[in-house]
Amino acid sequence: MTENVMLIFPHPDDETFSAAGTVQHYKRTKDAYVSAVSLTLGEMGRNFGMPPIANRETLPHIRKKELEDALSIMGVDQFIHLGYRDKTLEFELTSTVANHLLNVIVEHQPTTVITFYPGHSIHPDHDATGEAVVEAIKMMDHSKRPTLLTKAITADAEQHIGEPDVVFDISPYLEMKKEAIRAHRSQALEVDAITKQKLKEGATDPEAWIRYETFWTYKQSEEV
Repeated sequence: MTENVMLIFPHPDDETFSAAGTVQHYKRTKDAYVSAVSLTLGEMGRNFGMPPIANRETLPHIRKKELEDALSIMGVDQFIHLGYRDKTLEFELTSTVANHLLNVIVEHQPTTVITFYPGHSIHPDHDATGEAVVEAIKMMDHSKRPTLLTKAITADAEQHIGEPDVVFDISPYLEMKKEAIRAHRSQALEVDAITKQKLKEGATDPEAWIRYETFWTYKQSEEV
C-alpha cells in the first residue's frame, strides 16, 4: 500500500514547525502522498510581520498564501482548508468537528495522520483539533484506522505521557524547513525570538527545537 500522510492542524505554520522534515522523510523514503488540512487561516494571529505586511482585514488572505507557499516548499501534494474561525475551535462541539474530519479522512484514506496531542499542545485550538482528530478516528472501523502520530509541546509532556516513540532527526531537510518557515512571512519573527531565547538560556544546540521532530503514537488505551 502506498503511504498516504495527512497533516491536520488548526493554523497556518503549525504544520511547518511540527512536521516539515517529517513530510520530506516520508516522501523521500516511502514515496508518500501528503495532504495538509488547516482548520482555520489564523486570522486572529497577533503578528503582522516586521515591518507589517498585513492588517486584521488582510491577514487571513496573506496567511493562506503563505501557507500555500510553505506547503509547496515542503512538497505537500494537496491543501484542504476547512473554514473554521481562528480562536473559536475550543467552542465548537467536538462531535461536530470530529464528524467533519471523519468525512475528510474517509474520503482521502490516509495511512498516517499527524496532529497535536490533545491536552498537551498549549493553545486551546491545538488541543481542540487534536481531540477532534482522536474522536474522528475512534468512529472508524478498527481495520481502517490510520496510524495517529501526535505532537505534544507542553514543557512537562514527558512527565505525563512518557517519551516520544517517534523521533526524526531532520538535519538533511533542515534548510528546507527553514525556508518553509520563512514563507510564513507574517509570523516568522517567532523563529528568531525562540532561537535567541535558547542561546540566552545557554543551549549548545539552539536549533534542536526545529531539528528534531518528535511524535507520540496515539494508542486506543489513551482515548479521552
